[in-house]
Amino acid sequence: NRVSGMKVVGLIIYFAFLISIICACGSNPSLNARNAGTIETKIQTGKAVYYSDSFHGRKTASGEIYDREKFTAAHRDLPFGTLVRVTNLTNRKSVVVKINDRGPFGRKERIIDLSYAAAKKIGMLAMGVANVKLEILSDK
Repeated sequence: NRVSGMKVVGLIIYFAFLISIICACGSNPSLNARNAGTIETKIQTGKAVYYSDSFHGRKTASGEIYDREKFTAAHRDLPFGTLVRVTNLTNRKSVVVKINDRGPFGRKERIIDLSYAAAKKIGMLAMGVANVKLEILSDK
């Protein structure tokens, strides 16, 4: 009886161990954390500013020449070529821009530096600064 009782306990421990391994394999915490981070960074809110005219014709960090009439922008972290929808939270006007430069630098609440054309399209020229929402549409 004692031997058969030990076999039962051994089998219970074995199956409990086996079940815990199977459950652990079903969850990938690093993948879940990575997905959560991706969702979190797909939308950003903060302030937008726009380039001074003095930058027109100059080379950007990506090597492209800044053209104030194109829908481009600078962002601190997004890869060059990323497409972003920028929505002015005051008037709900939006524009899609391509990231081709780095910035804005200085104040942390400023999250994007828009070309003149992009700033004009979302109606922020008069104020110079706007509360915006960024939606990352593609990350190259």
